[in-house]
Amino acid sequence: MDETRQQLLRQLPDVDHLLQRPALQIWQERKSRQAVRNAVRAELDKRRQAILTGQWDQPFSGEVFDQAVVSRLQTEGRGHLRRVINATGTILHTNLGRSVFSPELARHIGELACHYSNLEYDLASGRRGSRYDHVRGLLCDLTGAEDALVVNNNAAAVLLTLSSLAAGKEVIISRGELVEIGGSFRIPDVIEQSGGRIREVGTTNKTHLADYQRALGEDTAALMKVHTSNYRIIGFTESVSPAALAGLAHDHGLPCLYDAGSGLFVDLETFGLPHEPTVGEVLAAGCDVVTFSGDKLLGGPQAGIIVGKSAYLDAMKHHPLLRALRVDKMTLAGLEGTLQSYRDGTAARQIPTLRCLAQTEDEIKERAERLLQFLHTDDLPACVSLRPIDDCIGGGACPDVVLPGWALAIEADGMTPEEMERRLRHADLPVIVRVQYNAVVLSLRTLGDDELQDASRIVREALGV
Repeated sequence: MDETRQQLLRQLPDVDHLLQRPALQIWQERKSRQAVRNAVRAELDKRRQAILTGQWDQPFSGEVFDQAVVSRLQTEGRGHLRRVINATGTILHTNLGRSVFSPELARHIGELACHYSNLEYDLASGRRGSRYDHVRGLLCDLTGAEDALVVNNNAAAVLLTLSSLAAGKEVIISRGELVEIGGSFRIPDVIEQSGGRIREVGTTNKTHLADYQRALGEDTAALMKVHTSNYRIIGFTESVSPAALAGLAHDHGLPCLYDAGSGLFVDLETFGLPHEPTVGEVLAAGCDVVTFSGDKLLGGPQAGIIVGKSAYLDAMKHHPLLRALRVDKMTLAGLEGTLQSYRDGTAARQIPTLRCLAQTEDEIKERAERLLQFLHTDDLPACVSLRPIDDCIGGGACPDVVLPGWALAIEADGMTPEEMERRLRHADLPVIVRVQYNAVVLSLRTLGDDELQDASRIVREALGV
């Protein structure tokens, strides 16, 4: 090691000496001595490594070191899981948490999270109750099911269903419905993990009822249909309807299982969108067990919801896997509040996911014009324009649906769109955008009224104004 690096290393004070610095003593009062000590140690280690690798050649400065420690403490104080502003125009953005809650529902969840609750206590009898009873009645009333159960996501719902009903036996399913869901998880993998065996029938683009009929045998446990909610096969295609498949299953004393993927309680045609089967429609068609997600088009928390015939759900309630997959009080609180909105007929205005779907182009354009006013573009070193844009639902739902919307396109002077995007993403309140039209694009469909001022402030700061 050369003399210069040795000298720089010798200049580094010890931890206790640094903790006496006034700027860091203030932070010890705000947080704790241990938190500041940890930050000082981390910054010292970082500085030593920088010196040893030749990336730092400046004499030690207490003020500069104070700033580094304070910056680390501020970053740690924000936490790793943070709020962001979604300006992508993708409503159910999986990377950004999918469905969001209304402030009223968030307050209700917070109230239950901060206090004891009757999670598994029956207030009427004074005895132990079931956590699932808080949403069971609502789910049955809204879908027409005999019984209902909730686990932590839809993959878990499918896993529990098949582990309870098909372990060691065959599940007949169309080759065209062996889908891959998020995170590279595949329906065939879930079936195999459950202990069931896949019996593929038909082809990628065409499956007939006779294909299922020919595959039936002594080892058949169930017929299964998966709604292809995250992709479409068009052209020369054919598939078997839920009603026809359920009829065949019942003729042979078997259950018909249906994975709806993105669960729907309302007809999308209400919002001018193509029809998608609702959970109620699938059950009315005769399917015995239907599984779906809570945090997609339903607009609730992440959950896997199972509805259907009591005889089949009873087996799941007594399966050991249920304990490993059970949901907590905050999930149940969020789901109950969401279901109450459907029951009361207020879902379209109270559930943010449905509000985003229901927005008209005129409403979105009016909000874009308001954001333009907040930006005070006269002094901005950028060209800002109002542009029509295609938004999407996301979350593996309705992949072929385009939602016409409006956005602000920002072309910064002397800055690439990629650099502008990075600055917005690294802001104190990150703004997540698209890069399009050789500009940074903020779609207004997913920007709330209460976020316009924050978004304008952060854009101005990113532009150096």
